[in-house]
Amino acid sequence: MSDQYQNDQERHNHCTIQFINLANALREQQDFNPQLVSAGLMAASGIYATYVAAGNQGGLEQSGVDKVVKHYRQTLEHIQLRKRASLEGTMDEKDLPPDPALNF
Repeated sequence: MSDQYQNDQERHNHCTIQFINLANALREQQDFNPQLVSAGLMAASGIYATYVAAGNQGGLEQSGVDKVVKHYRQTLEHIQLRKRASLEGTMDEKDLPPDPALNF
């Protein structure tokens, strides 16, 4: 794959920024409630996570649902860790654990 990004972390960051931009556009340009936008993003993510795990014709068994939930939890915990470190002015990339979103 030839693109402008050096690695999966940069591609991941680009995707994340694009989804945030879409969410902000829905909220600002179409006056959607932020909770509704968040719920829509979560539903879309769940649908796509199911596709990644099971394809278009499949679905997740309970063990698959549990795996996705665990991954979402790890990702959310990582986001909160980074947010706290940023707010406290203690964010040093080398001290933070790797982003679990890249290990799905």
